[in-house]
Amino acid sequence: STQSTWGAVVLQCGADSLAGDRLGCFNLSTVGHGDCVSFVKSFGLPMLVLGGGGYTIRNVARCWCYETSLLVDSPVSEELPYNDYFEYYQPDFKLHVPSTQMDNLNSPDYLEKMKQQIFENLRQLRGPPGIQIQDTPRDMYEDDSDSDADDPDSREGPKEKERRVEAPNEFYDSKTGSAPM
Repeated sequence: STQSTWGAVVLQCGADSLAGDRLGCFNLSTVGHGDCVSFVKSFGLPMLVLGGGGYTIRNVARCWCYETSLLVDSPVSEELPYNDYFEYYQPDFKLHVPSTQMDNLNSPDYLEKMKQQIFENLRQLRGPPGIQIQDTPRDMYEDDSDSDADDPDSREGPKEKERRVEAPNEFYDSKTGSAPM
């Protein structure tokens, strides 16, 4: 299975899918959002968890606090402790954002088909490329001569011109590597 070849998971936890987000149109609770994190964590692979969207700041903070607690296996209280920003969390001053009474227009059949399609897409992923670490070969144009010993007043010969890798229209002095004044 492809899953066994994965070395790590990068999980982007944008909170714009939470109920009440200013721009998102989804209706997840923080508990539902956290269930997704717990599901991916259950794979037992190293994880890099990233933030992302979320445009109702008080709910983004709640979501990431809760998900961090899930990731480090350290439960947090539903009651928010008093702090400098306590009034932002009114009227209930609770950790979790509940879903709203929005109608769920996704039928169980549709959700099952989507889940199967996602699993099929994941099944078809190739594993990471296997590249053996090896020494970098020496540059075949590497010049062992001491460039400081070269006469700065001499003209560049054909061999030196051939070794030049920058385009002739570059805007810096090829001898010093610095931009013209």
